[in-house]
Amino acid sequence: MAGGYSRRQFGNLLAAAALGTSATAAASTRRRAMHLIKPARLRPGDLVGIVAPGGHTNEEAIEKAVANIELLGLRARVGDNIHYVYGNYAGTVGQRLDDLHGMFRDPDIKAVWAIRGGSGCISLLEHIDYRLIRAHPKALIGYSDITCLHLALLKHAGLVSFHGPVASSALSDYAVTHLRNVLMTPQDHYTIAMSAENVLAGQEHANYRARTIHPGIATGRLIGGNLSLFSALAGTPYAVDFTDAILYLEEVNEEPYRVDRMMTQLQLSQGFRKAAAVMLGIFENCEGVDGEGALSLDDTVDQHLLPLTRPAVAGYSFGHIRHQFTLPVGIRARLDTEQQTLTLLEPGVS
Repeated sequence: MAGGYSRRQFGNLLAAAALGTSATAAASTRRRAMHLIKPARLRPGDLVGIVAPGGHTNEEAIEKAVANIELLGLRARVGDNIHYVYGNYAGTVGQRLDDLHGMFRDPDIKAVWAIRGGSGCISLLEHIDYRLIRAHPKALIGYSDITCLHLALLKHAGLVSFHGPVASSALSDYAVTHLRNVLMTPQDHYTIAMSAENVLAGQEHANYRARTIHPGIATGRLIGGNLSLFSALAGTPYAVDFTDAILYLEEVNEEPYRVDRMMTQLQLSQGFRKAAAVMLGIFENCEGVDGEGALSLDDTVDQHLLPLTRPAVAGYSFGHIRHQFTLPVGIRARLDTEQQTLTLLEPGVS
């Protein structure tokens, strides 16, 4: 063989070259911005799949989820593996993944709604078939631990999904109105004001009070979710760049020092200055323990938001609360701090 190589050595060199070319092409594909795909709008009578991709559930929650879907004029189908329990999780990674893939693959299912958050969605990310998801785009709805799925599907499938109530939520009229308007009757421009119930609650509870740290109007893609999960993905292949985005974050049951640590992680990994605006939801039960001398929640978040020169607000009507609006992840929106409104500048569904 020319050059002193054996046939086997020469074959190995060719294979290595091909592998290198393939890896370079794959890296180039990842660098290119993925075209955004919007799922089809939901219509009365559509079939919605209920899955438990994170924490385990129970029969009472399943019945509540079915009732909520029927309240919206839709029909429900429960995932085959939804009753499984594996520690804190709704079955093994494989069982939860089978239900998720199955709902996206089934042509009769028009949307996929997580029954709850909990924990465990992060374990699915490296095993999800993103080509399958992109080939069968459907609305995925949920919040809390479902943040992992929203961000991964946006980055690796280019799919718009929906940060909104989980299927077993105690839905208020406010939540139902925004679910319907965003998922079933989309508009080119849709303005969302604060919940009147949350404004009233803000008279007694500071974390429900919408407040402006920096005023202004900002436009950008909606990127965000639960703070714990958003920060947990920092530095992984599933973290989403929030440069020039309206970064929205919410949290529950975390003391201020933990909120500070997670916000610091985001500050160190990307930097809040890169965002077009920062919009914090209602941080439920995050005030900490009285008498311990710790910073308040407001003081804690202000450490990160006061140095900014872009619009920044807190206490908006989303999070682990009953009266919450639904955000289409990845679409363009406008935040107006004076009016305390968020306007969706395009529909989240097709």
